[in-house]
This record gives sequence, C-alpha cells and structure tokens, in this order.
Amino acid sequence: MRPDRRSVCLGGMAGMVGALAGCSQIEPARAEGQDRGPRANLYACEGCEATAERDPQGISWTAVLAGPEEPGERLRLTGRVYQTDGVTPAPSVIIYAHQTNAGGLYANGSNETEWSRRHGRLRGWVRTNIDGDYVFETIKPAPYPSMTMPAHIHLFVQELGRRPYYIDDVVFDGAFGVDDAYRARQELRGGSGIVRLVGDARTGWTAVRDIRLERHPG
Repeated sequence: MRPDRRSVCLGGMAGMVGALAGCSQIEPARAEGQDRGPRANLYACEGCEATAERDPQGISWTAVLAGPEEPGERLRLTGRVYQTDGVTPAPSVIIYAHQTNAGGLYANGSNETEWSRRHGRLRGWVRTNIDGDYVFETIKPAPYPSMTMPAHIHLFVQELGRRPYYIDDVVFDGAFGVDDAYRARQELRGGSGIVRLVGDARTGWTAVRDIRLERHPG
C-alpha cells in the first residue's frame, strides 16, 4: 500500500496541532528553477562517493540516522523528490544524509571507509518509494562549536545511471545563522534547504525538505 502524503508528514507525531499546514517548505523545491540549465559544477562534490557505499536494492525509503538512545531532540525529516519538471515524482533515487550530533560534532565514526570516519555515526541512506517519498528519523543537529554555520543536515543525491551530487543543506527557519544573508547565498541545488520545524522539543519535530532533481550536463 502506498503511504499518502499526510501519513508521511504526520507519522509518529500524534497530537501535533496544525501539523498538516506546517508540513510544507518555506520555499518549495518543485517551484524553483524551471528554466535553469545544467550547472557546470554539478559534480564537484566532496563526499559524494558515500552515496554508493550501500547496495541500492537493500535500501528502504525510510532510515534511522539516530536511534532513541541518541541524545537530542527527536526530528523526522521527510519529503518528496521530483523530476526536473518539478511535478513528476522520482522513485528509486538514493539520498545519503549525514549530520552533527547534539554537541555539533561528526562524532564516533567507524573505520569502514573514509566517509564513515569523517561523517561520523549519524549517517544513512534512503531510496525513494514509488511516490518519490523518503523519511529520515534522527535528532535535531546542533551548530558546530565554533558557531561558524547554522545547524544543518547534509544531503547527497544519486539517480539511477547518473553521477551523484550534493544539494542544499537542510537548515531550520528562524534558527541561528538562517537570516537574509544566508537566503541570498543559497545555491538552490535541489531547491531551497530552508525548512520549517513543526512540533516541540518534548514530543519531537517534523520538517519537510522536498527535492527537485538537477539537470545533468550532456
């Protein structure tokens, strides 16, 4: 059975007032960049190799980055991936995510690969379902201790038969560093990464990051 859009947004957040209205982005990805051609630097990407570290056939459309034992405020990051037209859902797209912990660190990485060491333990993969949907269950990341950037979640995209690329980080509207200057600097790769948090620190947060796939050179 296909999950409907409402259940993807609200699952696990029972009793959240007004959540359906909040289950949308500040700047929806599907509405942006209709006439933009391929980016010359689309494949300039440190860490994109990590998208291929798992067998796509074994990847679900949902993943747990941070289990219930992980310190921090619970966060469900969800969304829908669209083709370049911004309308057609894109199934079977791999999304790789990694983030800091509640202390702002990429901590406790493993020796499996370079990226498992550098990206820390809070990382994972999803493969979008037939409707283009995905879900990451995690915690709200913290800014780096140096406070040089807003709290963020890195996202990388791997389409079938295509080279991977990064898209704009997920950042949180109204949080430290997400100001007018940040908005002006956005590359809008995959659409805007600025999302609205719905919920609270006690029961958990939901955020939606829809993604519009980029056009490929050639």
